[in-house]
Amino acid sequence: MIPGIESMENAFNIKGKNVIVTGGNRGIGKGIVIAMAQSGANIAILARDEATSKKTIEEIDSYGGKYRYYKCDVTDTKRAKAVVDEVVKEFGTIDVLVNNAGIARFFNVLDEDEDLRSWHDVINLNLNGYFTMSYLVGKVMKKQNYGRIINISSNSSRIVNLPQRMVSYNVSKAGIDRMTKCLAHEWAEYNIRVNAIAPGYTETELTFDKDQDKIEYWMSATPVGRFGKTIEIGALAVYLASPASEQMTGAVLTIDGGYSLAR
Repeated sequence: MIPGIESMENAFNIKGKNVIVTGGNRGIGKGIVIAMAQSGANIAILARDEATSKKTIEEIDSYGGKYRYYKCDVTDTKRAKAVVDEVVKEFGTIDVLVNNAGIARFFNVLDEDEDLRSWHDVINLNLNGYFTMSYLVGKVMKKQNYGRIINISSNSSRIVNLPQRMVSYNVSKAGIDRMTKCLAHEWAEYNIRVNAIAPGYTETELTFDKDQDKIEYWMSATPVGRFGKTIEIGALAVYLASPASEQMTGAVLTIDGGYSLAR
């Protein structure tokens, strides 16, 4: 068992740590990749889109770590296992897993077709995908007797986010929060810490691809008066990956500019 920190020297040091970030090619995932790379970590980006993933790697290349892209759909367990095996073979260890890949669907439930695709697609990626990756990487971390898992949740896990209707997204994130706590309790004995970050509205291409009325509503309900930045979420992820957070497990840390305070 690794003892807690005794001083601030190297408390936030993650230099040389090997980190997987799912969906690390854009949005919040990319912000986390940049923050981790700037802090000295080696990065494996798991994503479906090769072009944007390689562009992200080009952007971080100057930081001097080892950066690789692996084509992966985390809902495909067989492929995900093969990729995890590849990462272990190339990097040697997996010190940190950031479960970030996800989607949202906006829909009125009673208007949905009977295949309920807007429900199943979101639950399958956002919740089942997180569980699958946690399982696969958790087995590696148990062998190492060390690991940090960071789940990207949302303030939507605890509130009905308005004005959009997105029940499958909200439910998937609530499930992530509960999964985080359950795995944190079960895996503490293997020196695996499991925590979650719950962002609010953040500056990404997905957020700004919305109508102006929604943006004005969100900002009017955010006490600090602005969107979050992906690098701010990345900074919190670095903390959770570092020795400074050794005593923290099962936590869900909200970073939403106060949006959920009055909800």
